Amino acid sequence: MKIRMMAYTALFTALIAIGAYIRIPIPYVPLTLQLQFVNLAAILLGKKYGTAAVGAYIAVGLAGAPVFAGGGGIGYVTRPTFGYIIGFLAGAYLAGLVSSKKFTFRNLLTASIINVAVIYAIGAAYFYFITKYYEASPVSAGFLFLYCFALTAPFDVAMCFVSARLSLRILPYVRRRHIKGDSTSLS
Repeated sequence: MKIRMMAYTALFTALIAIGAYIRIPIPYVPLTLQLQFVNLAAILLGKKYGTAAVGAYIAVGLAGAPVFAGGGGIGYVTRPTFGYIIGFLAGAYLAGLVSSKKFTFRNLLTASIINVAVIYAIGAAYFYFITKYYEASPVSAGFLFLYCFALTAPFDVAMCFVSARLSLRILPYVRRRHIKGDSTSLS
């Protein structure tokens, strides 16, 4: 079981990296499929392995592999969008925690929306901080709302429904022992 979950963790690490390159270019904050793969990792693998997949993705990117939407390397932490990547870690943990309580569409959708909310909150705050204090550029609330939320949130919220529905179909195969009543928790 542990080896299988480690393989799934590696798979989702790769999928999150691939998701960075499936994007719609929007100024300042591109719309990518990373968030959806983070969502699926959290729901399908639980808080422990889902967070591990995101952590491995971040480690690989900071080590220099070009797995982030704009490249990679330790210098990436000074980019305004790096906050979304930090948000992936916190969001995956919370979504994994919530999703492991009950495997219903409603609960999985709630976990997905919590994930998106955490990612957006951390991402927008980091964007503001880096832009205003590191880059010394003034940032208005309207700018933050438009580029850090309004242009991308509708797509990401819609994808929460897709993630929840898809997860219901895939969960029996990924968490086979856990769902069939084994008390061993994978979260």
